[in-house]
Amino acid sequence: MHMADALISPVMGLGAWVASAAAISVAASRIKDERLGDKTVALMGVSGAFVFAAQMINFTIPATGSSGHIGGGILLAGLLGPYPALLCIAAVLVIQCLFFADGGLLALGCNILNMGVIPCLAVYPLLFKGCLRRSVSAKTISLAAFLSTVVGLQLGAFGVVLETRASGITALPFSTFVALMQPIHLAIGVVEGIVTAAVLNFVYKARPEILETALHSTRLETVSIRKVVVGFILGTLVVGGLLSLFASSYPDGLEWALERAAGTAELEGEGAVFQAAQSIQETTAFMPDYAFADAEESAAGTAAAGLVGSVLTCLLAGLSAFVIYRLKKARRT
Repeated sequence: MHMADALISPVMGLGAWVASAAAISVAASRIKDERLGDKTVALMGVSGAFVFAAQMINFTIPATGSSGHIGGGILLAGLLGPYPALLCIAAVLVIQCLFFADGGLLALGCNILNMGVIPCLAVYPLLFKGCLRRSVSAKTISLAAFLSTVVGLQLGAFGVVLETRASGITALPFSTFVALMQPIHLAIGVVEGIVTAAVLNFVYKARPEILETALHSTRLETVSIRKVVVGFILGTLVVGGLLSLFASSYPDGLEWALERAAGTAELEGEGAVFQAAQSIQETTAFMPDYAFADAEESAAGTAAAGLVGSVLTCLLAGLSAFVIYRLKKARRT
């Protein structure tokens, strides 16, 4: 559901940049100091890397000619809490945009709003935590994860429609676009909901304290999280370096909807702002479309992109948490 620059106007793109930057700033300011221990920083790094790798796997939606991939917002929020999760998903989207040309640079703010702010700051506190208010168990975690993921993806998909509508993209009439976007992302959300529930239950069975501290924004104290960290590292290596080779070649849900609403998934943006954004992205993207630059698509390129991107996401997410911790500590002294 990564939006390209041509789907929005410069005003919408810049406005979304401001809104997403404000949301990230609020998230950074509201992360409690006790959440920024070494264990939370490690979890932010490895879970962010896992989501990057998992987003490379497009799964086929039967009988549609479309595919989808997980968004990861609810998964990260369940593991980390809403504010650290937003920082993580923003790190994923920044790495994808700058280094792999996945999603437009002008549209980066919209993508952070749709895939990060909505699930982490709206759906997680209202729906996910609501489902777990009375009890925390494998059953309630599964219910919370599934419902929250489906609702979050529906709201994110509708956000795409509203952003194109507000941008005046006449090739995407509102009623037609929404009638295409919502059902296909409902199907994608069902699959992602199952995956999210499975991963969160794995973590809950290994270390229930991780989900419980995320719910209450408290510190992970003396428990060992080595098993969970190793599990995410191994999962990232397998998913990013191996399973990504078998990703579906069908267009994702957004591309599928664009083709049917506008007759093409490759709308063109015109003007100096679009050209400037494209020029910057062409300069920074050393592996565009998850392949070696100036080379045909290959298994080696895809695997390398999955592993390199995962490492970069891990570093950026972890560094973000470390910088916030140091700034908060400096203010106290």
